[in-house]
Amino acid sequence: MASLIANRAMAHMATTTLTVRGMTCGACTSAVEGAFKNIEGVKSVTISLLFERATIEHDTTIQSAATLVEMIKRVGFDAALVDSVAHNDKEGKGEILGGKQKFTTTVSVGGMTCGACTSAVESGFEGVKGVYRFNISLLAERAVIAHDPTKLTAEHIVQIIENRGFDASVISSVGEDLQRASTNCESVALNIYGMPNPKAAEELELSLKAMPGITAASVDFHACRATARRDPHVIGLRAVVEAVEAAGYGALLADFNDSNAQIESLAKTKEIRQWRRAVQVSACFALPVFLTSMVFPMLLPSLDYGRIKIMPGIYLGDLVCLGLTVPVQFGIGGRFYVSAYKSLRHGSPTMDVLVVLGTSAAFFFSCASMLVSLLLHPHSKPATLFDTSTMLITFISMGRYLENRAKGKTSKALSKLMSLTPSTTTIYGDPIAATKAAEAWNLSESRDTCDAAESSNAIEEKTIATDLIEQGDVVILRPGDKIPADGIVTRGESYVDESMVTGEAMPVQKKKGSYLMAGAVNGAGRIDFVVTRAGRDTQLSHIVRLVQEAQTSRAPIQRLADIIAGYFVSIIITLGLTTFVTWMLLGYTLPNPPKVFLDHASGGKLMVCVKLWIAVTVFACPCALGLATPTAVMVGTGVGAEQGILVKGGAALETASKVNHIVFDKTGTLTVGKMNVFKTDIRGGWDADKHKRSLWWTLIGLAELGSEHPIAKALVRAAKEQLRLGDGDALDGNISDFEAIVGKGISASVEVALSRERTRYWVLIGNASYLRSEGVTVPEVAEWPIAGSTPSPLPGDYQTRSAGLTTIHTAIDKTYTGTLSLSDTVKPSARAAVLALRRLGIKCSIVTGDRSPSALIVAAAVGIESNDVYASAQPGDKKAFVAHLQSCGKVVGMVGDGINDSPALASADVGIALSTGTDVAMEAASVVLMSTTDMLVIPASLCLSKAIFKRIKMNLAWACMYNVIGLPFAMGFFLPWGINLHPMAAGAAMACSSVSVIASSLLLKLWRRPSWMKVALLDPSAEVPEGEVEAERLGVEKRGWLGGLIDWTKESAVARKKGKGDVRYAPLADMGEHEQGDAAFIFGLERI
Repeated sequence: MASLIANRAMAHMATTTLTVRGMTCGACTSAVEGAFKNIEGVKSVTISLLFERATIEHDTTIQSAATLVEMIKRVGFDAALVDSVAHNDKEGKGEILGGKQKFTTTVSVGGMTCGACTSAVESGFEGVKGVYRFNISLLAERAVIAHDPTKLTAEHIVQIIENRGFDASVISSVGEDLQRASTNCESVALNIYGMPNPKAAEELELSLKAMPGITAASVDFHACRATARRDPHVIGLRAVVEAVEAAGYGALLADFNDSNAQIESLAKTKEIRQWRRAVQVSACFALPVFLTSMVFPMLLPSLDYGRIKIMPGIYLGDLVCLGLTVPVQFGIGGRFYVSAYKSLRHGSPTMDVLVVLGTSAAFFFSCASMLVSLLLHPHSKPATLFDTSTMLITFISMGRYLENRAKGKTSKALSKLMSLTPSTTTIYGDPIAATKAAEAWNLSESRDTCDAAESSNAIEEKTIATDLIEQGDVVILRPGDKIPADGIVTRGESYVDESMVTGEAMPVQKKKGSYLMAGAVNGAGRIDFVVTRAGRDTQLSHIVRLVQEAQTSRAPIQRLADIIAGYFVSIIITLGLTTFVTWMLLGYTLPNPPKVFLDHASGGKLMVCVKLWIAVTVFACPCALGLATPTAVMVGTGVGAEQGILVKGGAALETASKVNHIVFDKTGTLTVGKMNVFKTDIRGGWDADKHKRSLWWTLIGLAELGSEHPIAKALVRAAKEQLRLGDGDALDGNISDFEAIVGKGISASVEVALSRERTRYWVLIGNASYLRSEGVTVPEVAEWPIAGSTPSPLPGDYQTRSAGLTTIHTAIDKTYTGTLSLSDTVKPSARAAVLALRRLGIKCSIVTGDRSPSALIVAAAVGIESNDVYASAQPGDKKAFVAHLQSCGKVVGMVGDGINDSPALASADVGIALSTGTDVAMEAASVVLMSTTDMLVIPASLCLSKAIFKRIKMNLAWACMYNVIGLPFAMGFFLPWGINLHPMAAGAAMACSSVSVIASSLLLKLWRRPSWMKVALLDPSAEVPEGEVEAERLGVEKRGWLGGLIDWTKESAVARKKGKGDVRYAPLADMGEHEQGDAAFIFGLERI
């Protein structure tokens, strides 16, 4: 009952994203957050100042999305709905759809000659129960049917087609769980154009709901927006768009508009345009006022028309200045008044309050002075501050303009990432025919024929919006094209530049079967590829989401700045009033006040006090404090993304800057991760004859087909080699009851299709402890690594490149049947990475599930001492080891790539995952590294984190010191010595404070890896490809003598400060010596 209630509650929950315009500092974000405090139905609120976005999780039955928009508007900011996505009630759907199965059957159809033939075949399936989707290709002579096998079998499909007069045969029939597919329903949002009235919206909604595969739909006439939930296995995205267009309306994916809007928002295009216009207009009015009030009277008295008296107490100059000031004060400055009023109404004053107070004080004091001069004898020339008012607004507008330009540059890296995919893409109109043509083309290539090429050219091509690409489409890539989606090459060969996504400088060769990544750029060749992931599911989209999350999350150090910013305005107003009252008392009570009070040119004591009040009010700026952290995080994470380093947020950056111990997984991290079977020892009579050996290899290969582990893939490859099968050939047989136990092994029930006797075998493959736990007797002699072998069984030079041997045991029907030994290869840059980490003062360890021999070989190869190697570790042991280091006061970074590493990655202070690893590992990690070969990206990521965190501290220190040093001048502390801060200078300083902080953050764009962090310099013995060596050499040359001098100066300073004996610094000369003395660690795993 409790779970049912929870499910119903979750059914009403939604995550709504809003744009929020007008926020300038931390006080503004606090004001927006405060609007949702203690509001019923609102679960969580996240505000991003730089992105101008609010993400709210709420109960739609209590608070609608429209209500949330109004709540923000009431606080004083503009808000608009971007997206609102309902949470899935997966359990409810599972109950409805549980037990159903869906098969996708591909049938070869012979005898079709025209469109009438395809229509004839298609009409045969109209009204047939169990058909989810039907697709037929005339050129490919194939039909693809998604169906329920309990209502429509593959044999029945063939019969239907043959009854229509065509030949038919089943090519493949693959089943999948419909429940899983249906719970993976996708939400699609469309912007609709051309709906005349609400009735048309209702009709469109009904037509969408009636479409097969659409589980829910709604059309909002006022927002001109349609949302629907679709089963991607039943209906494609293009079909939904085409259905709207068939109804007579225009449709665009909302994601496309939102993405463009976000790119524009990131670039601050609208804000830059508005503030540029404000500066131009205010300057046109402010300059004449400044000339009339300051320049002519002091420097050019002959041109001083302001002294012309119009009437007693009223002068021409004052009237001109008043007339020119009003448009600036209430026109350009009107937005400040509106924002200040709204913020004060809700008790959360912002910087605009300070601007309004300062400029209004100058304007109304000047008006009051003119009125007093007009009404009271002797009608002397009034003391006015119109120039202060106009120049303040001009300076502040200029500051906002420069600030928004600088903000736009901070997000340039993210904008580039979001713009990497092309706007349009060329695909084949018939993907089935294109796939068949590609197969024929690849076959004919070896025979030097061109028939297949001609047939593929006959297939219709069409250009579509990239957002409408679907899984299964075949995309055509011509030279220089950007890759629109993830996929697998089906035809052609080319080199692809992936530098913008992975940071890898060298182009990568792609041929049939190679993986392509969205956002990369094709080289000189033409290739076709089939889409495996499109839209939000691509790796590029995942990267963009990671960078967005990183740039919107707050670092712990920012919390104090936000708290200060929340009270900042109130404190400054209090200081301003205190300054005014104090100097008024001192000015009228001291027998000898500062000379400025007695100077007639200053306008008298009251004028001096008002100027001091204005100077204090407009000098201080909370925006600098609020921008110190997010701008540095945004620029730094953008720089990292460009170099293949994805950091998940400010908290991860802050912690990564303090890491002093790195724990490495072995397989796939320090090693290539592609295992190869080195030696086999078959026992139990399975090596008696050729047939027995073939059957043994077939059972092993079939059992491992269900696993994605590197060892499983190696065993499948080895089985195919032994059975003389190609990579594309399949192992014939049936597998059931497959189970993988993390860190131990797999079990499966296997039946070989071509065996003499139809026997089902129970196969176990794993380590010795796993087989023993299943009741299998594993001979002790088989433990190392093959019976009768030596501890170093690798021949010659291969031993220096190998990561040692991994021993896997097999059992069939509970009987031990042999041992396989597999070897891996250490990555060329692994040793250099370890040396670089040690140079940074970071200790390194290896924790692996493999046995001691292979772990020791890897440790020796990369330069990690045997004292720091822990073998035979289960996933729980890795997590416990990380916890042990943390209990000793270490800040631990864990580097891994597999599911078995995810507990340790999640529990480490900083989890670092490789992009080639599993999705689980990448989700658990705080840092994801896109490079697959360059291990130096690990120390580089830590260096970048330190640089960003250092910049954050510098920004915060500068923002605080700016106010701490400047406020005493503004408050008149130095008036006795004749030093004071004019209000106009205070306004210029206020404008410069935010700009200077953002400019400081932008300096992070200059960050590069230290010049010494090169494989060739750290590990001259490494086998680095010539291209990479040349790239490193050019990189050093580009820095030139100045870059080298800077690096040398930094290293010399560190050496003098910390010394050779300090654990945080280890010169290259000492790289051969490892730190000793760590206490032995016992957690049931093997300490070497």
